[in-house]
Amino acid sequence: MAPRLIINADDFGLTPGINRAVAELHQAHVLTSTTLMATGPAFDDAVAVAHTNPTLGVGCHIVLTDGVPASPPESVPTLLGPDRRSLRPSLVDFIQALLRGKISEDDIGREALAQIQKLQFAGIKITHIDTHKHTHLFPAVARPLLRVAEQCSIRAIRHPFEQHWSLALSHGKRIRRLQVKLLGGLKTSFERQPQIRDAHILSTDGTIGISATGNLYGKTLHEILHAMPAEGTFELCCHPGYNDSDLDRITTRLRTHRDVERTTLLTEIPAIVSHRNAPQLINYGHLGTSVPSLKSAFTEHERVL
Repeated sequence: MAPRLIINADDFGLTPGINRAVAELHQAHVLTSTTLMATGPAFDDAVAVAHTNPTLGVGCHIVLTDGVPASPPESVPTLLGPDRRSLRPSLVDFIQALLRGKISEDDIGREALAQIQKLQFAGIKITHIDTHKHTHLFPAVARPLLRVAEQCSIRAIRHPFEQHWSLALSHGKRIRRLQVKLLGGLKTSFERQPQIRDAHILSTDGTIGISATGNLYGKTLHEILHAMPAEGTFELCCHPGYNDSDLDRITTRLRTHRDVERTTLLTEIPAIVSHRNAPQLINYGHLGTSVPSLKSAFTEHERVL
């Protein structure tokens, strides 16, 4: 049995150029899924792209740091940074506050619900949730998010831990690989959350490409895809886009590499899916079901149109 692969682009809604890349890659059959930022500057444009591409799985990219809240700021005080209007600007600051017990799980749940409901009010059928900068690695974030997912009838969440076989390829910077390896110690806690353990909320066997973020070149992706086991369901996490003037106005460490990832997907995904026992491309909406390949779904949708 061939493995199943979700190819998910984070940061949908951040800029029009990222939205355009998501649309182009999905229409080229090399991207199956994306996660939308409820408070992203290009949110409305992303919603339009999503409605125009019904075979694209769209999740909610929950932002708890480095952004602005969807909730009234006064309702989520423990999530706020020094200006008391925006979220904590630093991931390190967020993690330190979380580990010291200074961030309320109720505030996390309240903000997650506001972001999810903004997508739902815009007519998005949410396939899954994940988090900006993988903050749901931590139990104090995963717990409230899983409760809110159940409340909102969302059936899936990103498994935020890199697979050992992918990490062993030694892609990405050494310090990032070390961080990913150390945080892997939280994997058992995530998998023991009751919603995950009892399969009320579904997930994959793990995510690939996390340690390679910022280094997902053609050779890197080629090696990852060819190392994929013969069975299992995995998510490839990526950040394609266009490095344009809109991106210049955004605080992000991924700039020129968004162009690199866009061209890499266009080259490497068609090459791997042409092989015998190629991975079946799906989105999160297909977890727990037996579905034809997403390429077949693309073709059928095009035939109907």
